[in-house]
Amino acid sequence: MDTSQLLKGVLDVAVLAVLRDADGYGYDVVRRLRAAGLDEVGEASVYGTLRRLYSAGALTTYVVPSETGPNRKYYSVNGTGHDVLRRSAKTWHEFAAIMTSLVHGETEAA
Repeated sequence: MDTSQLLKGVLDVAVLAVLRDADGYGYDVVRRLRAAGLDEVGEASVYGTLRRLYSAGALTTYVVPSETGPNRKYYSVNGTGHDVLRRSAKTWHEFAAIMTSLVHGETEAA
């Protein structure tokens, strides 16, 4: 199954989840997502998601000088972002439970 379409629907929550415990810059977020098993995640998609979450008020940013290149913009989850992550996680768990039931044939006939 091609997971790229599934990933588009959950990338916001995945990005918030990897930033929940530790701030990170764009490519760092990409690496963490890939290390978690989301091998197909694209850099452009993650950068777009970071910008969108920042614009929505779920992330804050700060700049850190880099010794090896340009300064890096770090992202951190703020209170709004934690609320979004909490609600999204609840929705995800409910959705995953429904899908698990469907896939295993555990639904009642209508």
